[in-house]
Amino acid sequence: MRLMTILSVVSMLLAGPWPTVRAAEPINMGSRLELFVDSHLIDRLSGGARRQLHHPVPREVAIVMDQPWEGNAVNYVTVFQDGPRYRMYYRGADVHYDKNGYRESHPDLYCYAESSDGIHWQKPTLGLFAFRGSKENNIVWDGKGIGNHNFTPFKDTNPKASAAARYKALGVGGAGPERGLYAFQSADAIHWSLLTDKPVITKGAFDSQNLAFWDSVRREYCEYHRDFRQGRDIRTCTSQDFVHWSEPLFLEYMPNRVSELYTNQILPYYRNPRLFLGFPTRYVDRGWTKAVESLPRPAYRRLRGAKSPREGTAITDTMFITSRDGHHFEVWPESFIRPGLRTTDSWFYGDTYQNWGLVETNSALPDGPPELSVYVTESTMQDRPAYLRRYTLRVDGFVSVTAPFSGGELVTRPFRFQGGRLLLNYSTSAAGSLRIEIQDAAGTPIPGFELANAPPIYGDALAQEAPWKDGASLTALAGQTIRLRLVLRDADLYSLRFTDERENP
Repeated sequence: MRLMTILSVVSMLLAGPWPTVRAAEPINMGSRLELFVDSHLIDRLSGGARRQLHHPVPREVAIVMDQPWEGNAVNYVTVFQDGPRYRMYYRGADVHYDKNGYRESHPDLYCYAESSDGIHWQKPTLGLFAFRGSKENNIVWDGKGIGNHNFTPFKDTNPKASAAARYKALGVGGAGPERGLYAFQSADAIHWSLLTDKPVITKGAFDSQNLAFWDSVRREYCEYHRDFRQGRDIRTCTSQDFVHWSEPLFLEYMPNRVSELYTNQILPYYRNPRLFLGFPTRYVDRGWTKAVESLPRPAYRRLRGAKSPREGTAITDTMFITSRDGHHFEVWPESFIRPGLRTTDSWFYGDTYQNWGLVETNSALPDGPPELSVYVTESTMQDRPAYLRRYTLRVDGFVSVTAPFSGGELVTRPFRFQGGRLLLNYSTSAAGSLRIEIQDAAGTPIPGFELANAPPIYGDALAQEAPWKDGASLTALAGQTIRLRLVLRDADLYSLRFTDERENP
């Protein structure tokens, strides 16, 4: 149970500052992929070496909300790959402003789109719910107040999940004591029903995207939802059956929360499910400053803020947080996705919300490897249709250990591994390089694996095998406690993995 994990972590934290907390035993890495999104594997960095946050690249507009049931207030988007199909769920809402505030042209509801490649999207006619007398639409859920404002599906990989509940979701609804998160189920990801007629989680504010998933490592459902603690914040709880949930706890942050957090977008990373990644929306409101007047569409911004000033002055973008236990999160204070250099449709409250979910898609380059795609809101709550833009990032490319041309070094903590090959996700310049030395637990180079026996590698690859002279094999070192010393020069190292596999992982 995760409660025991949390208690053990808390007891460790009482002994000293978070950055110096170290396990007594070497890390048992096995053949698990490890990223550098946190300091878990790092003992020390020297020279010019440091950790660097990277940023997704904006691509094409993925989908435009140009139907009357969709509107201009799209948000709380979920995307996941389900076999050969990519599924997308998004809120249909439409808001119009005047000097007296805003009005909604129709109640919130949820829409569905799908794709064969994650790049080109279609809106199928589902025929499930009527909108203004017609079922010719892609509305996937209209619960008349339950699940309409935020509805977040996922594919349940719990081996004990029934066929009727292979897909599950949480959505907010109800009023008074009946207000909270309701549980939903579906056999096909399209036809949904309530799992129970009462809310399953009631402690929280819930006015954001609230989500859950099956944690395959800890063997339990994990949930994250909105609440308030000195501003907008996040709670979490767990369950064995998706109906009965533990007491919600606020997340803990290192060094601190930095900003109010609107959404959370937390999920286990599919290439290492022991690692939780989150992409919360940062919410900032500095009021009517001189700088606000230089942002896009100042007149419309004034109109939006006529009744509620924050509608015109607040700004949102995407952050990046990470955790090893699902409760204590390291916060990167810099933005993961900025609103960007734009003259329209940007720098508004409601924009730059990242979807929940990471999916692999084909590269824009004909010979490029797959990359990660996310989908980000633009033109939200403006006087035109909203849309989602696709952004891409290299696989594992959230954070790297980087060094300038003058060089730098990374020395890992002691660990044990399994496998006979070391694969690196790295990038260098034409003049850059990466060299690897293997040391024993005390930091003494192991014969045959000294730096002098490590030819420099250069290039750009997701899974490049590290070489040593004379073809020295790592197999004899498997199971022993070792360290790595990595010498970088104008290079980035994103992840590494030991394996016996011959193909790229």
